[in-house]
Amino acid sequence: MRFRHPDGSTVHLAYCTNVHPAETLDGVLAQLRDHCEPVRRRLGRDRLGIGLWLAKDAARALVTDPAALRGLRCELERRGLEVVTLNGFPYEGFGAEEVKYRVYTPDWADPERLEHTAALARVLAGLLPEDVTEGSISTLPLAWRTAYDDERAETARTALRTLAERLDALEELTGRSIRVALEPEPGCVVETTRDAIAPLTAVGHDRIGICVDTCHLATSFEDPGTALDDLVRAGVPVVKSQLSAALHAEQPHLPEVRAALAAFAEPRFLHQTRTATAAGLRGTDDLDEALAGDALPDAGPWRSHFHVPLHAVPAAPLTSTLPVLTSALTRLVGGPHPLTRHLEVETYTWQALPPELRPRGRAQLADGIAAELTLARDLLTDLGLKELP
Repeated sequence: MRFRHPDGSTVHLAYCTNVHPAETLDGVLAQLRDHCEPVRRRLGRDRLGIGLWLAKDAARALVTDPAALRGLRCELERRGLEVVTLNGFPYEGFGAEEVKYRVYTPDWADPERLEHTAALARVLAGLLPEDVTEGSISTLPLAWRTAYDDERAETARTALRTLAERLDALEELTGRSIRVALEPEPGCVVETTRDAIAPLTAVGHDRIGICVDTCHLATSFEDPGTALDDLVRAGVPVVKSQLSAALHAEQPHLPEVRAALAAFAEPRFLHQTRTATAAGLRGTDDLDEALAGDALPDAGPWRSHFHVPLHAVPAAPLTSTLPVLTSALTRLVGGPHPLTRHLEVETYTWQALPPELRPRGRAQLADGIAAELTLARDLLTDLGLKELP
């Protein structure tokens, strides 16, 4: 979906396909048929943006076989779909029964992360619509915090500088400008937008910037305006933003609130949980850890890294951080010029919701994704952007 900003630029809105498990190119093609095109039809649009997640094997197939890349491009066009952004965070196995910490490997100190991301950039350059010259790729925020030391930090910085040089060369070759964005996430080396400033400044290249995920932003209790203003002052480019909402518990000391939270503790993904205290942010790596005894102070609200559907706020006594998303979006695209032109709805946890909230079958999932995109569209038009055909 495309929108005209009042300054005349085009803002792109997509939804991320990491909600649909697929490790191979055949799986990706099936996603387009079984999920993405039905979402487009529900929205009544001739064209729908999707943020593709390409696992290792799918990316390798596309970058080594020009015919396969042409075939994917033709299939996108045939189904009324377009790609301007990729989710390059998960490497493989995102549809596994247990993902947890594995999603953070390989990290940016591992040569495979550089090679995979460079391959994604080449693929994206070949998938961009004819009238679009800029693409974006989100990636993990350097590494999970416990596997990082000064030596690995320097290796990661070198890898990002090498990537920037390859992206320069790619633009010279193709005329397509691809940028890569570190995505701050709780528990990682770069947990907050502020944490991103120093390493990105050290890399020192405008092709490497930040992806602001509004669920992660909220989970870390960051104020959207302050966070984005700090990035602007530091000269860190906001390459893309993922529109998502976290799980919020206002009174976690109450037994009924803990019982409601426990329904969201599940074995597949990590749900890092945070609370703001007078001494600073406190947290656990997962929701079940927070619920176990006194692992986390409960005098103030808790927020958990659980991407809840944007349009379906959890039932009381829980809620979501949708207001944080709305505030961030106002700062991102509501000003005289957009801070980013790539927006991506990223609710990958539909099948991790409590059983009674999960979609039953493809049709209900497509309905839910379309409802999320409709909400995002309405937020954008309320900010003065005009939806384009």
